[in-house]
Amino acid sequence: MSGIDVGKRGWNVVLLSMVPIILLLATATPSHAQVAVTVAFAPPELPVYEQPPCPAEDYIWVPGYWAWDGDDYYWVPGTWAMAPEVGYLWTPGYWGWGGGGYLWHAGYWGPTVGFYGGIVYGFGYFGHGYEGGRWDRGHFYYNRTVNNVNVTVIHNVYNTTVENRNVNVTRVSYNGGNGGVNTRATAQEEAAARERHVAMTAAQTQHMDAARQNREFRASVNQGKPPVAATAKPAEFHGQNVVAAKEGGRYTPPPNRTNGARPPETKNNAQPGGGNGNARAIHPNDLPPYDRPNAANANASKEEQKYQKQQEKMYQKQTQDRQKLQQQQDKEHQQAQKRQADEQHKQQMEQKHQQQTAQMQQRHVQQQQQMQQHAPQPHQAAPPQHESQPPHESQPPHH
Repeated sequence: MSGIDVGKRGWNVVLLSMVPIILLLATATPSHAQVAVTVAFAPPELPVYEQPPCPAEDYIWVPGYWAWDGDDYYWVPGTWAMAPEVGYLWTPGYWGWGGGGYLWHAGYWGPTVGFYGGIVYGFGYFGHGYEGGRWDRGHFYYNRTVNNVNVTVIHNVYNTTVENRNVNVTRVSYNGGNGGVNTRATAQEEAAARERHVAMTAAQTQHMDAARQNREFRASVNQGKPPVAATAKPAEFHGQNVVAAKEGGRYTPPPNRTNGARPPETKNNAQPGGGNGNARAIHPNDLPPYDRPNAANANASKEEQKYQKQQEKMYQKQTQDRQKLQQQQDKEHQQAQKRQADEQHKQQMEQKHQQQTAQMQQRHVQQQQQMQQHAPQPHQAAPPQHESQPPHESQPPHH
């Protein structure tokens, strides 16, 4: 069993990672919202590692991923986690190119696995959907062909071969851009995006925070090969069920970034793959445009249609806020140019503009979080009927 899985056993608001007041929200989001970040250079490839054994029944595999701490990528080890609700599955987060940088689309729990960028995280996550298991009568059943499950401890197992899971496997960890995975969401994944979502659990947040605090998990330190690639339980980075990376992922930071040092900050010139470090949001025009909310589908309930109109109204208002602030800041630039302000006054003006932009983004983040907390339960068709008998225990596959 190894790795990215060579056989066995992985409306977000956009903000720029160099705005500290916004980045803080990325570590303290409520249950129905996640904050994304944008980085100027691509994350490392996914490392190769084995999956630790499932610790107990009803744990679901959450694959490892590269996160961003405002200065560097760091590895969040893959782990087994409990779903917040029976019947919920994990949709992994992913990096995607857009708006002049790599945007993080946060993962979430929901009744259906949605789009995760086509990233091959392995262990059941092979780019679309999830082949690692399913819920049946209140319990989770594990597909042993892609999961490390000890049948003497866990009896809810079955064997289903996953076709073509090792064909053209890529370890690229981002979608789009130069060298990224060229995959788009399917109609089913687009529908899943409109379902009720729950953000990462408290245990997952603790797991991510612990990884962030460990210097050895930083890509600039481990060069894409983290010392702990996966662990049996969240935030447990020591013990016999901790797995190191067998092979590192290619890490190509900008030329002016070494040993985790922060490169010079730039404005409006971030390029994919490196060269400029982090883009700093000083003016609203430095920010990528907001994603327009999806239109309600034909079968949407009255509550869903009302919610979609509320989202559209907020989108329009927030876009107007950005335009108004940009016009105000442009006017101040023109006034400073007319009076030939000295460099010190120009720097003070830019600092004020950056603070204004950060405060606007924080306000918009909070508005969208409050909106998502009141999202209606989507209208869904009756679920398919389960087989009359639960899947039977099978013999472990040969390795």
